[in-house]
Amino acid sequence: MSHKLSFFGHSAFRIVTEQDLKIWIDPWLDNPQAADKPDSLDADLILITHAHEDHMGNCQAMARSSSTEVVAIHEIQQYLLIRGIPNVTGMNIGGTYITKGVAITMVSALHSSSIQEGNEILYGGEAAGFVIRLEDGLVLYHAGDTGLFGDMALIGGMYRPEIAMVPIGNHYTMGPREAACACKFLRPKKVVPMHYGSFPALTGTVEEFGRELVSQQVDTQLVEMRPGESISL
Repeated sequence: MSHKLSFFGHSAFRIVTEQDLKIWIDPWLDNPQAADKPDSLDADLILITHAHEDHMGNCQAMARSSSTEVVAIHEIQQYLLIRGIPNVTGMNIGGTYITKGVAITMVSALHSSSIQEGNEILYGGEAAGFVIRLEDGLVLYHAGDTGLFGDMALIGGMYRPEIAMVPIGNHYTMGPREAACACKFLRPKKVVPMHYGSFPALTGTVEEFGRELVSQQVDTQLVEMRPGESISL
């Protein structure tokens, strides 16, 4: 048996490990790209990169059971605990947390983070990405929403992610050109583009990203995943 990575549109992914651990990242499952509903919303871990609604998504509905652990930055942890989510672990940038046999490292992202409730905007802490080391040592990197930054080279050099999930949509995050440069810094074996095409403003395309990878001579395999699609890792 191998690990399985499933994409549900926008930035929503699910990893099912060889030990059947179900890890969700930014589970906004009502996004405009969403195909059919996932076969299951069961979650052992839910990782939230930042507080914006298109990333918090369906987290609260999925995390009502204490058997589901949410991992997020401290401010999101406090927000969710106040709202009755029973099992939330707070972290901060640079820390590593080991739970259920998985090592989760919270790394920087260049983005904003807030929660809008009616006319009030609440501070959501810093935006982040996650480096995830699975039980057998396989390392994945979910960049969250981010612009390009030079310390991606440190993430690549220190953690050596084999699979990277990076935004390419432009406007709110990196576009294809910047995302290709990010891959040069990160040096993953495979890259899965995300956060594109779900809003009109997100104009970056997989085709343009592919051309930029070639133009910038980035030695990584581009893996395009359609919403609802799964691949073996």
